[in-house]
Amino acid sequence: MTLRDWSDTQAAVSAAGFTMADTETVEANQLEVRQQEFVRTALKQNPAQEEAPPPAAEPRDKAWFGGYAVFLIGLATLYYLLALPFFRLGDETVTKLRGYTRGTMLLVLVLALAKASEIYLIGRVEDIVYRYNLKRIQRLVTGLVLALIIVSVLFVNWYTAVVSLGLISLILGFALQKPITSFIGWIYIMVRSPYRVGDRIKVGDATGDVIDVSYLDTTLWEFGGDYLSTDHPTGRVIRFPNSEILSSAVYNYTSPLFPYVWNEVKFHVAYECDLEFVAKTMQEVAEREVGEAMMERIRMYRDILAHTPVDQLEVREHPSVVFRVSENTWLEAIVRYLVHPKAAGRVKTRLIKKLLAQLNTAPERVLFPKGNMR
Repeated sequence: MTLRDWSDTQAAVSAAGFTMADTETVEANQLEVRQQEFVRTALKQNPAQEEAPPPAAEPRDKAWFGGYAVFLIGLATLYYLLALPFFRLGDETVTKLRGYTRGTMLLVLVLALAKASEIYLIGRVEDIVYRYNLKRIQRLVTGLVLALIIVSVLFVNWYTAVVSLGLISLILGFALQKPITSFIGWIYIMVRSPYRVGDRIKVGDATGDVIDVSYLDTTLWEFGGDYLSTDHPTGRVIRFPNSEILSSAVYNYTSPLFPYVWNEVKFHVAYECDLEFVAKTMQEVAEREVGEAMMERIRMYRDILAHTPVDQLEVREHPSVVFRVSENTWLEAIVRYLVHPKAAGRVKTRLIKKLLAQLNTAPERVLFPKGNMR
């Protein structure tokens, strides 16, 4: 969600005729949702926002490194002190304690390296989405390395450790089939990128903007849905397991390959209308509103199709107007144009207002259904 989307939501609330108390309730609910940890994190990751420069190392980050260094020095000192006869411990006890100390030092060192990598390597990546995905992958790898170190410390005998891990994996494989499949789905998302944080997608019955992709599930900020006829956020948060994408079609409306969709505005007009005038007027209005931007997008679209066996068909650079026979006794005058999915609602509203204003200047040539004749 961008700030503009939040503003559109507020405008929609006002336009729907809610009272001031209702509006304040909506604002309170939005604030509560935004304060949730995963929503706050995802909103910062959303690529629909303006690109921010990669974060630099803060003083608290330097404090973390100082803490790691002090902890490592303390563990190293303890490791060598344990070898001294001062403690009067048995050889077996000293060996175990030194092994645990050595393992703890490795854990601290891995955490320090992971922190440094997150700040000085991943933190310098300019693309917000790539930064987000790299952090997820790094945390997973770090967790696996830490688990391996802990197992190696607890089980000095590697044969015993491997057998124990094999038995545990076998048991967990049967008990956690769904979560494991969802984790495989997460790997698929990272590798194949059917969608990214910030994309507007549809998977099964779930439609919305991706605000978080965790190891097991994906979180969407729903738009449209059962309660709205427009492409505005509903306020509901949808979560579905990542395993869903392995068996369902994924519709990505804002794919980096071509983040635009075709949209249309439709009016009912009488058969007696001056159809040439209607078509010319609607095309001119749409041309002024979206024409220039649409031409750039169509060039991109044609360039993509040129590298595929798909026929370009009638890919026009300008908005087009067509007429269809309606199921009732009227004609449908339809103007089609290209638009970014997240701006579709705003563009359509603006077009409807300007189209009606222009068409109503010639009531003798454009006949709309009247209130008592619909």
